[in-house]
Amino acid sequence: MSVAITELEQEELLDKLEVFKIKGRDKHGRKILRIIGKFFPARLVSVDVLKKYLEERIFPKLGKRKFSVLYVHTGVQRSENFPGISALRSIYDAIPANVKENLEAVYFIHPGLQARLSLPPLDALYGKLRYVSRIDYLWENVRRNDVEIPEFVFDHDEDLEYRPMMDYGLESDHARVYGAPPTMDSPVTTYSMRCIS
Repeated sequence: MSVAITELEQEELLDKLEVFKIKGRDKHGRKILRIIGKFFPARLVSVDVLKKYLEERIFPKLGKRKFSVLYVHTGVQRSENFPGISALRSIYDAIPANVKENLEAVYFIHPGLQARLSLPPLDALYGKLRYVSRIDYLWENVRRNDVEIPEFVFDHDEDLEYRPMMDYGLESDHARVYGAPPTMDSPVTTYSMRCIS
C-alpha cells in the first residue's frame, strides 16, 4: 500500500534517510556515490521525483570528474524498497551523458541471484559492474576508512559465513539456529530453497 505524499516531502524523505551520499574515494582516487538500497522508500517516492532529486542534488556534487557507485543491496525486499527493473532502466536512461561517461565502476554489495540475473539488461554497465559478495572483497577497491557501511551489512556478512549458499539465492535468509540439532516441533526451519532477492 502506498501513501501519496508531496514532491517536497518525497525529496525530504530521501535526504533524511540518506539513501544517496557522496563520501569517500576508491583506491583510484574517484569520489564514491554510496546508495543504500534498504533505505530507499520505493513505495513512497515516484520515479519522476527520484530523477529530479538526482539531477538537482546529487549529479552536481559529482562534478565533471570520474566517480564510482557503491550500491548496498543488503536487506532489499521487492515489496518494500525495490523500485523494479523498469524503474531502474528509466532512471539510468535519464542520467545525463556526461555523468554516465564519468561513471567508472559500480560496486554491488550482496547481490542475490535475482539481482544478478536481472541487471544484465542495463548493458551500459557492462565492464563497470562488480559484484561484491563479502565486505572484505570491497576493500580491494575502496578505501576502508573513507566510506560508511551500516552495521546490518556486516551482520549479513557474518550470516553468510555460516550459510554461503545465500550468496547465490539457493538458501533463504530466514532466521535460523546454528549448532542445535533440528527437531520436529521447532518453529525455525532448517533449510529453504526459496529465492530471495
